Amino acid sequence: MRKQLYRDPANGKLTGVCAGIANYFEVEYWVVRILVVSATLLGGGFLIILAYAAFTFLLDKQDVRDVHTYQQKAKHSVKAKPWSAGESAHSVLDHVEDDIYQVEKRIREMEAHVTSESFKVNRAFKQL
Repeated sequence: MRKQLYRDPANGKLTGVCAGIANYFEVEYWVVRILVVSATLLGGGFLIILAYAAFTFLLDKQDVRDVHTYQQKAKHSVKAKPWSAGESAHSVLDHVEDDIYQVEKRIREMEAHVTSESFKVNRAFKQL
């Protein structure tokens, strides 16, 4: 599935262009906003404003389901720090510990499959 560039007005400050670009590149919204404001102030003002206006009219709005998918993927992002998400440090560490346990469990299952006799037999038949 190919990613599409959309505006994200649900998470945007003005028209959602920066939020859409952040979703496309899978970075935090504030990073793109800082880059746009910095580029505007450091001499690219007219071009940045022109590009922002063009993106506002050219890009379609992002579907609400896509926004939810992005927020699920960004569960452990910069914004998920305890001081910005409202969680205690202990609960965040518990979430990370659970995620690490799930990954370790999947690795053990894969390792058990790859070292099993049935895997070796199937691989030998495929090589014939």
